[in-house]
Amino acid sequence: MRDGNTTVGSEPDDPATGSSNVVTERSDPASVHVIVGATRARIVLSGEIDADLGPDLLDATADAEATGLPVEIDAHHVTFMDSSGVAFLARLATRGPHRVRVLRAPPTVRFLLEVTRIGDMLDIVDEDPGFDLPDGVTHLNGSRRLPRSDR
Repeated sequence: MRDGNTTVGSEPDDPATGSSNVVTERSDPASVHVIVGATRARIVLSGEIDADLGPDLLDATADAEATGLPVEIDAHHVTFMDSSGVAFLARLATRGPHRVRVLRAPPTVRFLLEVTRIGDMLDIVDEDPGFDLPDGVTHLNGSRRLPRSDR
């Protein structure tokens, strides 16, 4: 499991030269986007969904719930999820009047939903059913991106 601070390399530092052969891995940048359509709100997650993203997940939850529309989560580009992401999905599943759909969940997310049994409270959908834009809107110039607090 990678935490974004992991270092890799098999050679120790060279005390004679002070050089290091250790390479630091960069974590996948995480993002949360909320898109409001004509009939539902979509939260698009990407990258590493972890505790660092917690405040952004809370904001996304509030924004999506404020629409009063059914909520769906596009998880296609999630590369890692810890208990913060699972808690986010559980919160959405238990608070709203509509059943939450998770679209295109990768195997790691499916595994977490299965072992935690949170998946029983969600609809897991393999295909993206498309997104209906509000009347008068022909395309999206962008969605609301919730910035990470550490940027």
